[in-house]
Amino acid sequence: MTATTLYAEAQTTAGRVRGFWRGEPGAGGSAAFLGIPFAKAPVGDLRFAAPVPVEPWDGVRDALAFGATAQRGDAGITLIPEPSVPGESTLNVNVFTPVPGDADAALPVLVWIHGGGYVSGSPASPWYDGQTFNRDGVVTVTISYRLGFDGFGHIEGAPSNRGVRDWLAALEWVQANIAAFGGDPARVTIAGQSAGGGAALRLLAMPAAQHLFHSAWALSAALADVPVDRSRALSARLAQLLGVAPTREGFASLPEEAIRDQQRKAATPASRDRLAGVRAVLGDGLSLGPAIDGDLITQPTIAALRDGVGSGKPLLLGATDDEFTMVTDSARGALRFVPASFALARLHVPRERRRAWLAGNRAQRRLGTAAVLGRFATDTVFRSTVVKVAEARGAAPTWVYRFSWPSPTRRWSLHCLDVPFWFDRLDEPHVAAIAGDAPPKDLAAAMHGAAVAFVRDDEPGWRRWADSPGVTRVFGGAASVPDVVPDGYASARALV
Repeated sequence: MTATTLYAEAQTTAGRVRGFWRGEPGAGGSAAFLGIPFAKAPVGDLRFAAPVPVEPWDGVRDALAFGATAQRGDAGITLIPEPSVPGESTLNVNVFTPVPGDADAALPVLVWIHGGGYVSGSPASPWYDGQTFNRDGVVTVTISYRLGFDGFGHIEGAPSNRGVRDWLAALEWVQANIAAFGGDPARVTIAGQSAGGGAALRLLAMPAAQHLFHSAWALSAALADVPVDRSRALSARLAQLLGVAPTREGFASLPEEAIRDQQRKAATPASRDRLAGVRAVLGDGLSLGPAIDGDLITQPTIAALRDGVGSGKPLLLGATDDEFTMVTDSARGALRFVPASFALARLHVPRERRRAWLAGNRAQRRLGTAAVLGRFATDTVFRSTVVKVAEARGAAPTWVYRFSWPSPTRRWSLHCLDVPFWFDRLDEPHVAAIAGDAPPKDLAAAMHGAAVAFVRDDEPGWRRWADSPGVTRVFGGAASVPDVVPDGYASARALV
């Protein structure tokens, strides 16, 4: 902050907070309120507890810097810049608004849930700044939640799905407080990418969350839906690796970093086969994430959607064309003479399934086996999920998109590439690494415009899936591809 910084204040249920302006108030400016706690710090006796409401404070609390993140240390080079912030009070929200303190403004609200495979990620990314949505009349909130084993691991004597409970607590905070920041609690859209997209779908499919939001947008949703027996098995293996009892007392006796260092090993199959881990993820899904606990979550996400949970809420979802091909691309030399069918067989894909999928992906086969494997992983984890969710929703208001623009620096329309376009944050310095020095601004205008229209009016601008099953808006496709195609995910249908 500088001597010329303009401050803004708002009243929350716990006390008054002070944020700061970027730009001029009332002239396109955006006020940021950072690191506002929605629950007590999850440390000590609260480490493995459900989130506990924060204690009220006297006076005005500064909300001028991002709060502590559940992600610790340097996460290394990631596609999305997501900094770690040290500290204990990791359950916090960031609010970006053009009209702080105006309870009568009643602007639509976007709540963003970050990704990171449920084990990493940060709400403090510059890509998630709500300034561009503020420009378009949308109040924006980014939320934090507990990650990895602390957030999602099975622990005897502790409440399950603590990270999910953090989402619910943050959304409760939004319901109680967003009017003070100019937002309308009756018009909240939840959105997220990767694990954040999975979170949006999981919340959409949870009866306990229905009162907390109006609509949802899921970008490249990574579902978990971990079966309880698998969750218990991971907990037992982790406890064995750490030399403690698989109980709340046992895990609480260890520092956070000790568990974090071993959780990946506990989730990796004990096998000398280098493909065992890949098969486990493609076949069984993620090991840490929302679990079917029989309490807060009683059904897998798609089953709950098929049963009509969330059917009254508008949903928009989609994926990039090649989420994972950047990974397999590094092996294209070694895979040059390996037949695609043989490679899929090594992943234990059943014969009829792989034949049907390969028949629907002849164009990808012409790009080589590395491209085939990347698309297969993409279809298994992300693109088939889009179709499954849309079909499970039946007549519910659902729209589907694809992001097809290939990165000039990474060759493919890869995981995370769509995020700065969705936020219209192409001028952020970190974007060039993934999108090149001159990413198309018209593509950002189209995708961000669809997001604003959906948040504001429940209508992104193309036909609903139920009105024309398969209909898909294509963002960034080749010049020969129309903006809207009749069956945008036809090549993934063999995996549905």
